[in-house]
Amino acid sequence: MTDTLRPVENAAAEAPDSPKTLKRSIGVVGGTLLTLSCVTPASTLFVVVPDLFGTLGTATALTIAIGSLLCIAVAFCYSELGTLIPSAGGEYAMVSTMAGRLAGWLVFVMSLLVVMIVPPVISMGTADYLAPIVHLDPAMTGAGVMLLATLAGLLDLRANAWITGIFLVLEVIAAGVVAVLGFSHGHRGAGSLTSMQVADTGGHATTVTAMLVVSGLAIALFVTQGFSTAVYLSEELENPRRNVARTVLATLAISTVIILVPVAAITMGATDLKTLTGGDISSMVTAWSNSAVGTFVSLCVALAIINAGIVMVIQNSRVLFASARDKAWPAPVNSALSRLGRFGSPWVATLAVGVPGALLCFVNLDTLYGVTGVAVTGMYLLVAIAALLSRRGHHKHTPAWRMPLWPAMPVLLIVVLAYILTQQDTTYLLWTGGITAAATLYWAFYLHPRKTTHWVVSIPEDAQP
Repeated sequence: MTDTLRPVENAAAEAPDSPKTLKRSIGVVGGTLLTLSCVTPASTLFVVVPDLFGTLGTATALTIAIGSLLCIAVAFCYSELGTLIPSAGGEYAMVSTMAGRLAGWLVFVMSLLVVMIVPPVISMGTADYLAPIVHLDPAMTGAGVMLLATLAGLLDLRANAWITGIFLVLEVIAAGVVAVLGFSHGHRGAGSLTSMQVADTGGHATTVTAMLVVSGLAIALFVTQGFSTAVYLSEELENPRRNVARTVLATLAISTVIILVPVAAITMGATDLKTLTGGDISSMVTAWSNSAVGTFVSLCVALAIINAGIVMVIQNSRVLFASARDKAWPAPVNSALSRLGRFGSPWVATLAVGVPGALLCFVNLDTLYGVTGVAVTGMYLLVAIAALLSRRGHHKHTPAWRMPLWPAMPVLLIVVLAYILTQQDTTYLLWTGGITAAATLYWAFYLHPRKTTHWVVSIPEDAQP
């Protein structure tokens, strides 16, 4: 049984000790722009996908396609749960309500791993794409991007929707240029997308095994992971019962096209297997066109990364804000993280995300990339379990968007995700498992003994139909 508070009012004049709520200020278009910017298709294409090319070669597009199909089932789970439990807490609010408070706490820890690691990792890629103009230190540049994103995150959410929307247009143009150039300079046919080959260290072709594809699915799931931002923004979306599902599904569809089409074009357009495996997309673009076009694409990607930093800081600050409102921490910490600034944004939580993110840019995050893949898969697994339990008791009759093929959809997702976890690197599993164990101890010795006053999930009253 979970303790779920529903405040009596969401008016401006609230009782001093009532849970604070965020201002509803955006519709489907604004929410989709913000969510797409968090998926940040171009920066994912240019920063994350090259690593997949290095291990999967011509099987990269196939792996991302399979991951996107799995994400449809994940998106259905998010859409149903997000309309049932429209809270800035996102996954943890949904899972706490449906599967219990300990499960909700563990999914919160996994989401916290993702939200703290991913922005610095992507931000450090900015220097690579500014290289045609100026050579910068990746760590210093990444830290600067994180601080800039933090300042933007302190602004009103509507203003950020416009800022990120403009940047999003530029990154979509960059992805489109790559797709056109790749297809127009094709060196191999569409059959290469399923040829399952990668170059070894000597440049010779080797076969990509099915197990290698399964292992790569953890990162493939991460490629479009940002569609869940719509759930984090559910307290600020107008009419969340309708708009959360629309935003989640629209974002997944659009981001999959923006990422997968250029990946297919790059696979077909790379001059040889060694070039494809090297994953230097900027060099490929320059070879297909000229240095001016290569520079344009690189600058668009740099802006896309900055854009992603802004939206991720916005998303992540909402997670911390919600956790403090639900009293996950000692009282002084809860009080600080739940403060709202003059623009309606949780300013202390925003600083708590952005400043450590800037510092993480000076840390070697190679291992943490693998940990992130495991954490995303584990988080999706717990969300699928919650979706399987979403039609019990009074939730069965609550007005909400309902997924098709329930319960088969979440059951299939649980089985597949559990198998993907078993195929991950043991080191990454141990790191994630150790963090999860430490979080469980915190729950057992601090949160559980205070279960009547701490970690009590709150849902805004105006979320009701």
